[in-house]
Amino acid sequence: MINLVIMSKSLNSIYAVNYDSKEEFLYGVIAIPARRALEKEKIDSLEKLSDYSEKEILQMHGFGKNTMERLKNYMKENQFFFKEA
Repeated sequence: MINLVIMSKSLNSIYAVNYDSKEEFLYGVIAIPARRALEKEKIDSLEKLSDYSEKEILQMHGFGKNTMERLKNYMKENQFFFKEA
C-alpha cells in the first residue's frame, strides 16, 4: 500500500512537469497523432475546426473513420458541426 502511495506521488510530479496546455485541446477525445495534425494546422478550438469539412479533416494524418466519429460526436455535444463540402 505504501508503495502505491509513493508511486502515485511520483507520477503526479512527472505529469506536472510534462504538462503542456497546448495539448489540452481534444485531450481524451482523439489520439495524439490526430491532435498533432490539428495543431500543425493551427486548429486549437471547435470554432476553428468547424471551418473545415469532414473530407478536409479526414485527409490529415491520424484521422480515420473511428477518430472522425469520436470527433463528430464531441462536436455535436458542444453544438459545433463541420462545414458542408
